Amino acid sequence: MNLLASSPKTLLAGLTLSLLVSGCGFQLRGAPPVSSALQPLAVDCSRNVPEQLCSSVKAQLELGNINLQPAENADYVLNISNFRRERRASAITVTAAAAEYTLRQTVDIEVLTSDKVPLIAPADLSSSETYRYDETNVLAKQREEEALREQLYDRLAQQIIFRLAPLDRARIEQIKKDAEQTRHQDSGQP
Repeated sequence: MNLLASSPKTLLAGLTLSLLVSGCGFQLRGAPPVSSALQPLAVDCSRNVPEQLCSSVKAQLELGNINLQPAENADYVLNISNFRRERRASAITVTAAAAEYTLRQTVDIEVLTSDKVPLIAPADLSSSETYRYDETNVLAKQREEEALREQLYDRLAQQIIFRLAPLDRARIEQIKKDAEQTRHQDSGQP
Protein backbone atom coordinates (compact mmCIF):
# COMPACT_ATOMS: atom_id res chain seq x y z
CA MET A 1 0.00 0.00 0.00
CA ASN A 2 1.45 3.35 -1.03
CA LEU A 3 1.07 5.90 1.75
CA LEU A 4 1.34 8.87 -0.60
CA ALA A 5 -1.34 7.62 -2.97
CA SER A 6 -3.79 6.45 -0.30
CA SER A 7 -3.97 9.45 1.99
CA PRO A 8 -3.48 12.82 0.30
CA LYS A 9 -5.86 14.40 2.81
CA THR A 10 -3.70 13.15 5.69
CA LEU A 11 -0.56 14.52 4.07
CA LEU A 12 -2.26 17.83 3.35
CA ALA A 13 -3.50 18.05 6.94
CA GLY A 14 -0.01 17.25 8.26
CA LEU A 15 1.59 19.84 6.01
CA THR A 16 -1.00 22.45 7.01
CA LEU A 17 -0.46 21.72 10.71
CA SER A 18 3.32 21.99 10.41
CA LEU A 19 3.01 25.31 8.56
CA LEU A 20 0.62 26.68 11.19
CA VAL A 21 2.85 25.60 14.06
CA SER A 22 6.01 27.00 12.48
CA GLY A 23 4.21 30.20 11.43
CA CYS A 24 3.07 31.01 14.96
CA GLY A 25 6.63 30.94 16.29
CA PHE A 26 6.43 27.55 18.04
CA GLN A 27 9.88 26.19 18.79
CA LEU A 28 10.88 22.94 20.42
CA ARG A 29 14.13 24.43 21.63
CA GLY A 30 14.67 27.73 23.30
CA ALA A 31 15.91 29.47 26.37
CA PRO A 32 15.27 27.59 29.59
CA PRO A 33 12.90 29.18 32.06
CA VAL A 34 14.34 31.63 34.55
CA SER A 35 13.45 30.78 38.14
CA SER A 36 10.74 32.81 39.82
CA ALA A 37 13.20 33.17 42.72
CA LEU A 38 15.04 35.77 40.62
CA GLN A 39 12.34 38.41 40.89
CA PRO A 40 11.57 41.17 41.05
CA LEU A 41 14.42 41.69 38.60
CA ALA A 42 15.78 44.89 37.09
CA VAL A 43 17.54 44.90 33.73
CA ASP A 44 20.08 47.73 33.67
CA CYS A 45 21.62 48.31 30.24
CA SER A 46 24.47 50.80 30.04
CA ARG A 47 24.32 53.55 27.44
CA ASN A 48 26.47 51.75 24.89
CA VAL A 49 24.24 48.64 24.82
CA PRO A 50 21.95 48.76 21.76
CA GLU A 51 18.27 49.15 22.57
CA GLN A 52 17.46 46.10 20.41
CA LEU A 53 19.61 43.87 22.65
CA CYS A 54 18.17 45.28 25.86
CA SER A 55 14.62 44.95 24.51
CA SER A 56 15.26 41.37 23.42
CA VAL A 57 16.47 40.40 26.92
CA LYS A 58 13.46 42.07 28.54
CA ALA A 59 11.04 40.46 26.09
CA GLN A 60 12.45 36.98 26.75
CA LEU A 61 12.23 37.54 30.51
CA GLU A 62 8.65 38.78 30.24
CA LEU A 63 7.76 35.72 28.13
CA GLY A 64 9.07 33.66 31.05
CA ASN A 65 6.75 35.58 33.42
CA ILE A 66 9.61 37.30 35.26
CA ASN A 67 8.49 40.43 37.11
CA LEU A 68 10.65 43.29 35.79
CA GLN A 69 10.99 46.39 37.95
CA PRO A 70 13.17 49.50 38.11
CA ALA A 71 16.46 48.93 39.96
CA GLU A 72 15.28 50.76 43.09
CA ASN A 73 12.32 48.36 43.46
CA ALA A 74 14.10 45.13 42.48
CA ASP A 75 15.66 42.43 44.66
CA TYR A 76 18.08 41.52 41.85
CA VAL A 77 19.76 43.53 39.11
CA LEU A 78 21.02 42.20 35.79
CA ASN A 79 23.71 44.61 34.57
CA ILE A 80 24.45 44.53 30.84
CA SER A 81 27.39 46.71 29.83
CA ASN A 82 30.48 47.21 27.69
CA PHE A 83 28.90 46.25 24.36
CA ARG A 84 31.47 45.74 21.63
CA ARG A 85 30.90 45.18 17.93
CA GLU A 86 33.53 43.98 15.51
CA ARG A 87 33.44 43.47 11.76
CA ARG A 88 36.50 42.03 10.13
CA ALA A 89 37.36 40.44 6.81
CA SER A 90 37.72 36.69 7.23
CA ALA A 91 38.43 35.80 3.58
CA ILE A 92 40.07 37.78 0.80
CA THR A 93 39.67 37.44 -2.98
CA VAL A 94 42.60 37.23 -5.40
CA THR A 95 42.19 40.98 -6.00
CA ALA A 96 42.63 41.64 -2.26
CA ALA A 97 38.96 42.51 -1.74
CA ALA A 98 36.99 41.13 1.18
CA ALA A 99 35.05 37.99 0.21
CA GLU A 100 33.73 37.20 3.68
CA TYR A 101 33.18 39.17 6.83
CA THR A 102 32.80 37.99 10.40
CA LEU A 103 30.52 39.98 12.68
CA ARG A 104 31.13 39.59 16.41
CA GLN A 105 29.18 41.15 19.25
CA THR A 106 30.35 40.95 22.85
CA VAL A 107 28.73 42.18 26.05
CA ASP A 108 29.52 41.99 29.77
CA ILE A 109 26.90 40.82 32.25
CA GLU A 110 26.61 40.41 35.99
CA VAL A 111 23.75 39.79 38.40
CA LEU A 112 23.73 41.39 41.85
CA THR A 113 21.35 41.22 44.76
CA SER A 114 19.94 44.49 46.06
CA ASP A 115 22.70 44.46 48.71
CA LYS A 116 25.40 44.01 46.01
CA VAL A 117 26.10 40.27 46.48
CA PRO A 118 27.19 38.92 43.07
CA LEU A 119 25.02 36.00 41.94
CA ILE A 120 26.77 35.90 38.58
CA ALA A 121 30.26 37.37 38.56
CA PRO A 122 31.11 39.68 35.65
CA ALA A 123 31.32 37.61 32.48
CA ASP A 124 31.83 38.25 28.76
CA LEU A 125 29.31 36.76 26.35
CA SER A 126 29.81 36.86 22.61
CA SER A 127 28.16 35.76 19.43
CA SER A 128 29.49 35.80 15.88
CA GLU A 129 28.41 35.08 12.35
CA THR A 130 30.23 34.96 9.03
CA TYR A 131 28.70 36.02 5.72
CA ARG A 132 29.87 36.26 2.13
CA TYR A 133 30.35 39.73 0.70
CA ASP A 134 29.63 40.55 -2.93
CA GLU A 135 30.78 44.02 -3.92
CA THR A 136 28.48 43.93 -6.97
CA ASN A 137 25.42 43.66 -4.71
CA VAL A 138 26.25 46.10 -1.92
CA LEU A 139 22.69 47.08 -0.92
CA ALA A 140 21.56 43.48 -0.48
CA LYS A 141 24.67 42.70 1.54
CA GLN A 142 24.07 45.72 3.78
CA ARG A 143 20.54 44.45 4.45
CA GLU A 144 21.92 40.96 5.12
CA GLU A 145 24.48 42.40 7.54
CA GLU A 146 21.77 44.33 9.39
CA ALA A 147 19.63 41.18 9.63
CA LEU A 148 22.64 39.30 11.01
CA ARG A 149 23.18 42.03 13.62
CA GLU A 150 19.56 41.55 14.76
CA GLN A 151 20.10 37.78 14.96
CA LEU A 152 23.25 38.33 17.02
CA TYR A 153 21.29 40.53 19.46
CA ASP A 154 18.77 37.72 19.89
CA ARG A 155 21.53 35.14 20.37
CA LEU A 156 23.22 37.28 23.01
CA ALA A 157 19.87 37.74 24.75
CA GLN A 158 19.37 33.98 24.74
CA GLN A 159 22.86 33.44 26.18
CA ILE A 160 22.01 35.87 28.99
CA ILE A 161 18.83 33.91 29.74
CA PHE A 162 20.85 30.66 29.78
CA ARG A 163 23.14 32.22 32.40
CA LEU A 164 20.16 33.18 34.57
CA ALA A 165 18.42 29.79 34.36
CA PRO A 166 20.48 27.94 37.05
CA LEU A 167 19.72 30.61 39.66
CA ASP A 168 16.94 28.89 41.61
CA ARG A 169 15.99 29.72 45.20
CA ALA A 170 18.37 27.15 46.75
CA ARG A 171 21.33 28.35 44.64
CA ILE A 172 20.64 32.01 45.43
CA GLU A 173 20.40 31.31 49.17
CA GLN A 174 23.67 29.32 49.08
CA ILE A 175 25.48 32.15 47.28
CA LYS A 176 24.18 34.69 49.82
CA LYS A 177 25.21 32.44 52.72
CA ASP A 178 28.70 31.96 51.27
CA ALA A 179 29.07 35.72 50.75
CA GLU A 180 28.00 36.38 54.34
CA GLN A 181 30.53 33.85 55.68
CA THR A 182 33.28 35.39 53.57
CA ARG A 183 32.34 38.85 54.85
CA HIS A 184 32.53 37.64 58.47
CA GLN A 185 35.89 35.94 57.89
CA ASP A 186 37.31 39.06 56.26
CA SER A 187 36.15 41.22 59.17
CA GLY A 188 37.49 38.76 61.77
CA GLN A 189 34.06 37.97 63.22
CA PRO A 190 33.12 34.35 63.98
